[in-house]
Amino acid sequence: MARLKDKYVSEVVPALIKEFGYKNVNEVPKIDKIVLNMGLGSEKDNSKSFNIAVEELAAISGQKPMVTTAKKSIANFKLRQNQKIGAKVTLRGERMYEFLDRLIAIALPKVRDFRGIDATTGFDGRGNYSYGIKEQLIFPEIIYDKIEKIRGFDISFVTTAKTDDEARVLLKLMGMPFKA
Repeated sequence: MARLKDKYVSEVVPALIKEFGYKNVNEVPKIDKIVLNMGLGSEKDNSKSFNIAVEELAAISGQKPMVTTAKKSIANFKLRQNQKIGAKVTLRGERMYEFLDRLIAIALPKVRDFRGIDATTGFDGRGNYSYGIKEQLIFPEIIYDKIEKIRGFDISFVTTAKTDDEARVLLKLMGMPFKA
């Protein structure tokens, strides 16, 4: 079982019940899924580069990404309908907890001059949190010598929390390094 899942059951749930006064254990918010999204519009014409980016996302997440396509043509962006423009991965269960553990313990501390994540922005008002990674190099699965281009991606934490405050406390207790 994942280390963070044990921490959630043994430490986070009792702390959230104490802080917010939930009457039932099922009311306690939890992380439902983590979605990684990489927009690859700049590589839409270069299939080799696009495939390398998809492979990197697969290495980071431990799961095969779903390639996203354009819904309609936009002439100003030289975009045609059904053209490949990105990749996304939805993590749930064990893989989600493993990814979160690697993100918190290994990847984020590798960011240069890292002082914590800003807790005032990134929440959507419904208890979900989004954060952007500027470069994929912070993950140990990426081999530095095989990097073709530095790419970033977005991480969305979808929780069952009703408010941003509940989600902020949940993520903080899970170990997310928010700024004080």
